[in-house]
Amino acid sequence: MLFLGMEPLFATDQTRALVPRIREFVLNELVPLESTEHLTGNFSKVAKILDQKRELVRKAGLWGLQHSIDEGGLGLSLCEFGQISEVLAWTPFGHYTFNCQAPDIGNMELMNKYASKEIKNRFLEPLKEGHIRSCFSMTEPEFAGSNPTQMGTVAERERSADAGDNYLINGHKWFTSSADGASFAVVMAVTNPDAAPHKRASMIVVPTDTPGFELVRNISIMGDPSDHWGSHAEVRYTNVRVPVDNLIGGEGMGFMLAQERLGPGRIHHCMRWIGIAERCFDLMCRRAATREIEPGVMLGEKQFIQGFIAESRAEIDASRLMVLRTAHNIDEQGAAAVRNEISAIKFFVANMMLRVVDRAIQVFGAMGVTDDVLLGWYYRHERGARIYDGADEVHKTALARSILKEYGLDTRKKVAAQV
Repeated sequence: MLFLGMEPLFATDQTRALVPRIREFVLNELVPLESTEHLTGNFSKVAKILDQKRELVRKAGLWGLQHSIDEGGLGLSLCEFGQISEVLAWTPFGHYTFNCQAPDIGNMELMNKYASKEIKNRFLEPLKEGHIRSCFSMTEPEFAGSNPTQMGTVAERERSADAGDNYLINGHKWFTSSADGASFAVVMAVTNPDAAPHKRASMIVVPTDTPGFELVRNISIMGDPSDHWGSHAEVRYTNVRVPVDNLIGGEGMGFMLAQERLGPGRIHHCMRWIGIAERCFDLMCRRAATREIEPGVMLGEKQFIQGFIAESRAEIDASRLMVLRTAHNIDEQGAAAVRNEISAIKFFVANMMLRVVDRAIQVFGAMGVTDDVLLGWYYRHERGARIYDGADEVHKTALARSILKEYGLDTRKKVAAQV
């Protein structure tokens, strides 16, 4: 595990103190739980054990790493938390056990900044304490997820003397990750249909026990539907009535809030992918060093395997520097100032991680595609990295357009003229 002994360029006193403690916890308390039963069955089975591990995290003073000091956290910067996130990603159970898993961490950030005091007391505080879970309901099967301005879910405002001021929500969502067992959803819905495309939608908190909220199914991901936090649900909203006070921010702010959520979210994802790549790299190297392919000859002595190892090491290190630099710049300048870098790391790191997973599978041979090792689980659950939070192609196009505009070519004007 070479990476565990490396000190990142962006290390601080905080990370130097925290990383060894978290690393030890992950290796001693969580990695031993990676049995076939816990990784190929329902997540609810291992969640009961992980909830006990959460209590150990609290006792160790490591709970709420992502929160500010005022919120009871450790006040880590995004760049510092990114380094922690990589260590947590050494196991599929790391982020959940430390209560900084998606989609909860993104919902916490949004609600902390934009929700009312009442919403914070009712939903945010128990979420921060790990007493409840949440989900984020945005993507719709009827519309291209790469264009969030196209959305069929509608929240119509109702005013009456008897019922007060409410939203009536109707729509169809899917990939509402972790909806199974969640206490509430943050729903993206059109509230201002006549406004400009980026001003039409809003984000609304919907308790999942509200009449009309229907969890249709947990979508099977390459044969694994899972449940609990590990699920990806299809959800219908049929005349779901919630108070207007459940609005996060103001009406029409949904797209802006989604964009703001994505900046830190990309750092979280990318550093998690780097941690996954490091774990797969470690498995690959161990296999190469110990697998005898003929008497006295190890697999790692073959030049093409050495190429896998060398390329993976260079790509992981390059990705880490890209992401931490981006995180540092977000801390210093804000996400809007580094949108190009945010696009670049998303497609670059996702592809890097998947290449490393694939190489590791190849080194393991037939065993690599079984559930006897962790690699198959990563392949199933992380192939979507090139799709969710914006497909690679969308980010590449956005980055190229931004660069070309600096050279005097505005491709958006040509597209508009052709339409």
